[in-house]
Amino acid sequence: MYKYILFDLDGTIADSGKGIINGVLYALEKFGIKETDQAVLNTFIGPPLVDAFMKNYSFSNERALKAVEYYREFYRREGIYQNSLYDGVKDLIKTLKQQGKTLVLATSKPQPFAEIVLKQYDLLKYFDFIIGATFDGSLNYKSDVIRVALQQSGINDKTKAIMIGDRHHDIEGAKENDLHSIGVLYGYGNLDEHENAGADYIAESPQDILRIINEN
Repeated sequence: MYKYILFDLDGTIADSGKGIINGVLYALEKFGIKETDQAVLNTFIGPPLVDAFMKNYSFSNERALKAVEYYREFYRREGIYQNSLYDGVKDLIKTLKQQGKTLVLATSKPQPFAEIVLKQYDLLKYFDFIIGATFDGSLNYKSDVIRVALQQSGINDKTKAIMIGDRHHDIEGAKENDLHSIGVLYGYGNLDEHENAGADYIAESPQDILRIINEN
């Protein structure tokens, strides 16, 4: 039985795509780049932004870090409020808490930003631990975020923990930390992505997540 439930944030709890993409567009404009390909912009939702800027635009590390600075300039001011909760997620979180589960947020979004998003929807009180990326980049990749989340929440029996996320980074990060995982399809990932990453379970909705956790 799973006792410790680790959640991704963007694409799993909240649809943060609009704010993230607008922040990326703002940053790119600083470099004279106008991106119109939605598929490219969607690749910024989930992974560390530095990597996405380097991969998509061949930025040097220094240039990518500057782009992230511009992104955060916009995100602090506007982007962080441009999101919405996925239908059924709040009920899922409340139910899991009522069942006595320990809820842990493990996100590549900087921790202060993550806390603001949770506060927006009155969800902060349900989480026992919140682990996010650091502004200085010392904690960035999902596998490392999950590792720190396990350490800080005192999870020793990994068979009782499960990671929930919408992108392959979440699934791969879980596998690197010997955790089971649920890949969700209502976010920004798809079935092929989750299967290729090795997700143990697939959920089409928050209701599916609850069923999977209660059945195992």
